[in-house]
Amino acid sequence: QVQLVETGGGLVQAGGSLRLSCTHSATFGLFAMGWFRKAPGKEREFVAAITWNGGNILYEDSVKGRFTISRDNAKNTVYLQMNSLKPEDTTVYYCTAKDSVVVDVRSHEYTYWGQGTQVTVSS
Repeated sequence: QVQLVETGGGLVQAGGSLRLSCTHSATFGLFAMGWFRKAPGKEREFVAAITWNGGNILYEDSVKGRFTISRDNAKNTVYLQMNSLKPEDTTVYYCTAKDSVVVDVRSHEYTYWGQGTQVTVSS
């Protein structure tokens, strides 16, 4: 069982930045990882995903140019750098991983999930 632990959430003013980190316990290396977010009463929403070697990266349209996903395989960690944050980015962010090298925007394609970290952007 792969464990994912997110850190880095918090409260920030609009226009500010946060960096989320997700450390995993997987012993295998070839898998894609991503970030989703979910607000109360809404469906889980894709944010970004990255292949094992960073060769393919996907972003949801509303975060393109503001968020950057990256990973450091030596540290078993994936990051989400969030800049120019907006109040509508406020929600819980989840780290996820799948048993495949292929990135995907569909949440049901991912096998492992973290517990989530709250991001709150004040106006």
